[in-house]
Amino acid sequence: YHTDEVCQSSGINAEYGGITDLSSVDVANLLCRMYLPSKCIGDEVSVEVGPTRHDILHQCDIEEDVAIAYGFNNIPKQIPDIYTIGTEQEVNKLTDSVREELARAGFTEVLTFSLCSRDDISSNLRIPKAIDNAVQIANPKTYEFQVVRTQLLPGILKTVSCNRKMPLPLKLFEVSDVVIQQEEADTGCQNLRNVCALYCGKTSGFEVVHGVLDRLMMALNEKDYSIQQSGDPMFFSGRGADVILGSKKIGHLGILHPEVLEKFEISLPCSVLEINLEPLI
Repeated sequence: YHTDEVCQSSGINAEYGGITDLSSVDVANLLCRMYLPSKCIGDEVSVEVGPTRHDILHQCDIEEDVAIAYGFNNIPKQIPDIYTIGTEQEVNKLTDSVREELARAGFTEVLTFSLCSRDDISSNLRIPKAIDNAVQIANPKTYEFQVVRTQLLPGILKTVSCNRKMPLPLKLFEVSDVVIQQEEADTGCQNLRNVCALYCGKTSGFEVVHGVLDRLMMALNEKDYSIQQSGDPMFFSGRGADVILGSKKIGHLGILHPEVLEKFEISLPCSVLEINLEPLI
């Protein structure tokens, strides 16, 4: 189908400050070069959008095509009216450092879906109440995309389950965001930057993930941390611990319970470390 859009040359001149001399005729000619048939109607330009241009939804999309035809390199450079200095966010700097350290330790990075099923973050991890803190999708399209993950662990366990034929041991990690409900936030939820490392082999490898924790803390020059035994049901009894920074819990590590592994169709023992990186900034 075809649609007709209307734009004004004044809007284009305002959007791209260096372009100040385009008339309606000029705009129409530039759009024709972009295979968008156009004609002038007074100060406005009528643009015929063909069925192959699904990317054009608003006037700003047409203005972008005008700028492309005009040539970005032909737009005069201007000093911004406001004084700003762009810098990388501290959490992203920390994320890159953690990625490098884990890669040096022989771990392979994975990138998993931000959405998962309700069971993946609750009953499959033997934590039924975890679903209460999750952000749920109103109309999920599939069973696998019902909620936003509250932990990185389910995605990594699914990765292990799909790569059981790979040589052992499997040493995987992910550094990404999780989302939890937060009533005080404007959006009702909060993003947290987590790191999760998993070891899967013929032995549990608890000493490996414990060593990963020590290595990360050493690399970040953080000495005020400790581990305390926890009763987290996702871990073997007596084989799980909380990671404490100062007096605040920032994560956990331990040997996963056989029932958790069974839910994800994994037959080998696994140890996991997952901590929140933001308190370390």
